[in-house]
Amino acid sequence: MLNLTSLYADHLTDLLARHRLLMQQNDLEYLVIPSGEPIRIYLDDMDYPFKSSFFFRTYLPLTELAFSYLIIGLNDKPTLVYYQPVDYWHKVASDPAGIWPEHFNIQVVADKNIVSQYFPLDSDKVAILGQATSLTNQLTQAKINPEQLLNAMFWQRAYKSEYEIGCLQLANERAVVAHQAAETAFRAGKSEQQIHLAYVEATGMLEHQMPYSNIVALNQNSAVLHYTDCEAQAPQQSRSFLIDAGASVNGYHSDITRTYALENNEFADLIAAMEKIQLNCIESIQVGQKYLDLHVNTHLEIAKIIQQFGYVDMSPEAMVESGVTATFFPHGLGHLIGLQVHDIGGQFLNETGQLNPPPAAHPFLRCTRHMEAGMAFTIEPGLYFIESLLAEQYQGEHKKAFNWEKINVMKPFGGIRIEDNIVVTPDKVINLTRDAFAKY
Repeated sequence: MLNLTSLYADHLTDLLARHRLLMQQNDLEYLVIPSGEPIRIYLDDMDYPFKSSFFFRTYLPLTELAFSYLIIGLNDKPTLVYYQPVDYWHKVASDPAGIWPEHFNIQVVADKNIVSQYFPLDSDKVAILGQATSLTNQLTQAKINPEQLLNAMFWQRAYKSEYEIGCLQLANERAVVAHQAAETAFRAGKSEQQIHLAYVEATGMLEHQMPYSNIVALNQNSAVLHYTDCEAQAPQQSRSFLIDAGASVNGYHSDITRTYALENNEFADLIAAMEKIQLNCIESIQVGQKYLDLHVNTHLEIAKIIQQFGYVDMSPEAMVESGVTATFFPHGLGHLIGLQVHDIGGQFLNETGQLNPPPAAHPFLRCTRHMEAGMAFTIEPGLYFIESLLAEQYQGEHKKAFNWEKINVMKPFGGIRIEDNIVVTPDKVINLTRDAFAKY
């Protein structure tokens, strides 16, 4: 049983120690971190859905607390200016409670205009992290998002504490329950919208609280990588279902994808083959391995499937070298995950923020770092029948190698993606997603 109270205390102690050291190295005495402010829709009286800044959530599991500020000095407890207005139009933030209040000097305020009295004196030894506000603009000498400090923070963020891994575990469990509800709805012949609503209900979250817009795609819609249209009318014939959806716990996210065939057919066989590739990929991970190498090897394994199923008559090696596999697998193998679905710093070479971009042959790979102990990643190979990419091959030099008759039969099924969330440890890989499915 996870004891998040104890894990959070250890996490915050270590986090503050590391960040205070970075502050000293950057000649800073204070950090001022706004939670953020809602954005008003132009010429309207409503705001866009609000989520607190990930800078703020780095320290506090408060995902929807607006107009609040965290002030961190080199010593003592951080100060949290906690905005709790008197308001009968909207539900206001509840009294501070949970695993975090004892670790902060909390100042509850009902008037936004008095928040700045808790700010440090204006000087160049203050740094503001996140989006500027009218209040932080009063700190005219402060440094705004100093790059050297942020790069070091982002580099460190890839290494997760036991508390963070615990939150990721719970976020996976929350999402898995909803994935099962979504599969049930699919097999009952529901529409994309109905499946989406079943998923949202099963998470116990509201739609705007999701870590990202759910991808709920039936049939050929699953060939659109970021499909979010969510049709209200069920198709006359359901063939396939791809769902890419997560959940959040304490500001940490899961990101899970599953693909299903309605019938026992070639597409079902293709899913089974991709499932094997995905599991073998995870099993092969070694501490210190380049994520890029894992990605490139996955292209080779997918090429073997493309050849095995008779979609392209080329050697797997030639498919990878010529870029043919990118027609079927055009995205990256995965990414860092944590406070952001695509956690920042995935293409850093070192803590200075020096970039390590992916090679030209794999431009959409989001992570080029080594896979080290404590890091959390997604692993999400895919195989799709995408009209626009196939059209390029139809005009290309390898046109005759493609079995267009078989490919046209598969187009109505869209595509396949299978995605798990994993944590690398010194002696094994923990598959948070598979563990959650086994539990529920």
